[in-house]
Amino acid sequence: TALQSGSYNRPGYLRLDFGWSGALSPEQLHEVEHVSNRALREDLPVSAQYMTLPEAREWGALALFGETYGEEVRVVEIGGPWSRELCGGTHVDRSSQIGTVVVTSDGSVGAGNRRIEALTGIEGFAYLAKERDLVLQLTDVLKARPDEVPTRVNDLLARLRATEKELEKLKSAQLQGAAGDVAGAAVDVDGVAVVTHRAEGVGGGDARSLALDVRGRLQDRAAVVVVVGTANDRPSVVVAVTPAAQERGLAANALVGVVGERIGGKGGGKPDVAQGGGTDVGGIDAAFAAVHDAVRAAVGR
Repeated sequence: TALQSGSYNRPGYLRLDFGWSGALSPEQLHEVEHVSNRALREDLPVSAQYMTLPEAREWGALALFGETYGEEVRVVEIGGPWSRELCGGTHVDRSSQIGTVVVTSDGSVGAGNRRIEALTGIEGFAYLAKERDLVLQLTDVLKARPDEVPTRVNDLLARLRATEKELEKLKSAQLQGAAGDVAGAAVDVDGVAVVTHRAEGVGGGDARSLALDVRGRLQDRAAVVVVVGTANDRPSVVVAVTPAAQERGLAANALVGVVGERIGGKGGGKPDVAQGGGTDVGGIDAAFAAVHDAVRAAVGR
C-alpha cells in the first residue's frame, strides 16, 4: 500500500494518506519502510486496468479517503494482490524501478487520518547520504562510535539541563543579594521612595521577584518600585507599590501603563503589583523619568 497510495507530484516524493487513530510508533514506521523496500527488491510487475467502481471494490482495490470517483476508475496493481488501488497514474513498469523508499515523516491530516511522507529513488539515496554525513560529523565531535551517539547526546543534554538549573539558582541568589543595594538607591519624590532599576539580562519572572523583594525592604514607607528586565533585548516591567503609597493615590496598574507607553508595550495588574512588556529597551530611561513625573503629579494633588 505504501508504494501506491501516493502522490508523485514531484520527483522522488511519495505521500501515503490512510485512516489511523494516533501517531505511528517508530517500530511501525520502520515496518512500513521495510515492507515497501522488500517489495521493491522482489521486482514486482506493475499494471493498470480500467473498470467500474463496484468492480474495483469487489476486486479488493483500495481508494484514498475524501476522493470522488467517476463511473470508470483506473486500478493499478503491484505484484498481483500485493497492492490493488485506485490511482490516476504510475511511473514505473516494475517495483524495482522505484529504487528505494525512505520514510521521512508521519503526521496528522485530520481526525482519524494520517499521512506518511517518503522519498524514493535518487532522492531517497541522497537523503540517506545526508543522514550518514550528519552521523559522521557527530561521531567526530563526540569522539564516539555511531551506535554511541544517542547515549552521548542524552548525557550532554542531561548535563546541560543540570547546568541551567544551577545557573538559575545562582542568578536568583545574585538578585536577592542585590535587592538591598537597589532598595538603598531609592529617590525621594515628595515623600515617596521611588526605585527605578534596570536589570540587564533578567526575564519577567526574576524581575517580579526582585521588585517584590525590594518593596518588602521598603514596606514601612510610601514606596514605588519599578524594575525593568532586558532579557533577549525585550523589556519586561514590574511595578510594586506599598500600602502607604497606595493611600497617597499611587497604583501599580496605572504606573505600569506609564512605563508601557515609553517602551512600546503595555501591561496590567492590581494596585499593589502590576507587570507588562514592550519592544523598545531604548525607552527605559524615558519610562523611569515618566514614573517620577507621575508620582510627583499624583501626590502633589
